[in-house]
Amino acid sequence: MPIEIEKKFLVKDKTYKQLATGVHYRQGYLNRDKERTVRVRIAGDDAFLTIKGITRGIERLEFEYPISLVEANDMIDLICEKPVIEKYRYSFYINGHEWEVDEFLGDNEGLVIAEVELDTTDELVDLPDWIGEEVTGDTRYYNSMLSVEPFRLWTENIGMGL
Repeated sequence: MPIEIEKKFLVKDKTYKQLATGVHYRQGYLNRDKERTVRVRIAGDDAFLTIKGITRGIERLEFEYPISLVEANDMIDLICEKPVIEKYRYSFYINGHEWEVDEFLGDNEGLVIAEVELDTTDELVDLPDWIGEEVTGDTRYYNSMLSVEPFRLWTENIGMGL
């Protein structure tokens, strides 16, 4: 069974940009129920339909299937909940761990989040100097929640992100 295990962090500076080139992402949600989310994502020239189960600690079930770019655009434009999430993603490896840094656009501009993929829930990882506060488990930082309550509406967003 495919399980996603990850930790999320705020980012203190733009050092990560030296490690990869950003890819434009556009994604929308067909379902944002807390028990499961169904997402349509366009990442550069690729598109996917993703189903994620409820988060338990730092892990959850995740099923992802490639779909056509035309179908993905139609789903996002015509049937996904609005607003959609847009961001640039920077992906790279540090000390054997996959890192993804998301720079959000639109209503979430100013928010920058890093995620590290883990093999086990108790795995230790060395954090780069540009990593800030851990926000794993804070549902405000879930992409599905950012589509409903964007960062620009947060009253306490001073000092968060870049």
